[in-house]
Amino acid sequence: MGQTFVNLARDCAAMLIPAGTEVKLAKGTRVSITHRLGGNFTVSGAFGMARISGADADALGEPIIDGAKAPDTPKPSAEYNESAGESGGDSPAHFDPPEESELWEAARTVYDPEIPLNIVELGLVYRMELIRSPDGKCAVEADMTLTAPGCAMGPVIADDLRMRLKAIPGVDDAVVNIVWDPPWSQDMITEQGKMELGLI
Repeated sequence: MGQTFVNLARDCAAMLIPAGTEVKLAKGTRVSITHRLGGNFTVSGAFGMARISGADADALGEPIIDGAKAPDTPKPSAEYNESAGESGGDSPAHFDPPEESELWEAARTVYDPEIPLNIVELGLVYRMELIRSPDGKCAVEADMTLTAPGCAMGPVIADDLRMRLKAIPGVDDAVVNIVWDPPWSQDMITEQGKMELGLI
């Protein structure tokens, strides 16, 4: 899968990798699309490497695919293990709780922007648990780690996972904890993941 070079069709918000700094890339900036994963894009250029949301795909000349990314999130400054209490939209709560396999499938749509592999195959997700409250609500609690401590993109990846879990019918809330025990190593990448990365 070769790189694609494009000139941005308009000014576009982006997040520098690995710093996590939000920037605006000017219209006409030449970028190389290094991968399109989980509905978002990783690009490189004179600025280094950056992540562009799937909501801004048109700036790259790419189609915006419905459902390719999680619903828009509040600005990531809230704690990831803090519930926003937003379950009141059009959720009549008539959904059955999801199967655990649905949670893992949702996690497989989340990617580390620096590595073309989803966080499950990378071995970053340690735990996924459905918790039913006495009032019948269903929450998901997940533990995940990062490939390196101090990675500024960690909160972005965690928030992406939280929103995708919360978007599953039957899930009223989701909490994602970033943990460091056990420390991540390449041994935690699945066999499938190692094949995709050319490690075996």
